[in-house]
Amino acid sequence: MPILDDPVKFKFPKNVRFECNRCALCCRDTETKTRMILLLKSEAERISQKTLKKLDEFAERIEEQEPYVYLMRKTFDGKCVFLKDNLCAVYEMRPLICRFYPFNLDNLGNHNYVFSYTEECPDIGSGPQLKKRFFDKLFAEFMASIRQNH
Repeated sequence: MPILDDPVKFKFPKNVRFECNRCALCCRDTETKTRMILLLKSEAERISQKTLKKLDEFAERIEEQEPYVYLMRKTFDGKCVFLKDNLCAVYEMRPLICRFYPFNLDNLGNHNYVFSYTEECPDIGSGPQLKKRFFDKLFAEFMASIRQNH
């Protein structure tokens, strides 16, 4: 796989501040956004193993979203099935997409990626200014997850 063998580069937003206050907006649908909490195969299997739940109890198989192969199920009111009292019941093993929020990593092709963020998150603009090492860590998590799923 070229992504794993060739040098990979990424760009990240400069002068952005962020510190999560655990509002859980990212864990549920809003009036203007329907969440798609995508799962890699290894993430879904790990959650299944640790929670002793069958995959189909918390996720449904999807197509054409590679490298993601599952979509997290939600409650009748649009919340992630693992959101309990505004806290994540699988926080230590939460999916990559959750660990990244409010950031997104887009593949520009030719082994180039760019981080972006959503202004929907009320904590963008608060907290410390994020440095390159913050994005280095996220990118390393992404690369490790991709390697694990190939």
